[in-house]
Amino acid sequence: MEKSKKTSSLNVLSIAGLQPYQRKIDEQYMNKDQILHFHKILATWKNQLKDEINHTLLYMQDKATNFPDPIDRATQEEEFSLDLRNRDRSRKLIKKIEITLKKIKERNFGYCSSCGIEIGIRRLEARPTADLCIDCKTLAEIREKQMTG
Repeated sequence: MEKSKKTSSLNVLSIAGLQPYQRKIDEQYMNKDQILHFHKILATWKNQLKDEINHTLLYMQDKATNFPDPIDRATQEEEFSLDLRNRDRSRKLIKKIEITLKKIKERNFGYCSSCGIEIGIRRLEARPTADLCIDCKTLAEIREKQMTG
């Protein structure tokens, strides 16, 4: 019994801090349990990002100081600039999460938008907003490298 407790504490957490989905034998892909699991991950992740954005805004308002020393002022401006970039990145991610939640609602989640095959549970847990299977994503990255390189 002690051994099972140790094993369960070693489980890896998904993006939103939730336990990975435990797939059952002969379970249908994107069944009700899986859909609820990913909906919970996405909703939790979205709320975490929103909290971080609000925290950043409050932090910046609280820490904004007009330093007389130009070096101190430049350091603060650089810090705030980085915070704003991260906040913008989080906003874009929230939009992707909302699009993915809409796909769940429309029962169009978990399948590659290019070829239509299953994206896979583990890939979706690593990147819940993924809309391409690993093969199509790899091809898209190769094409992107060829166009920019």
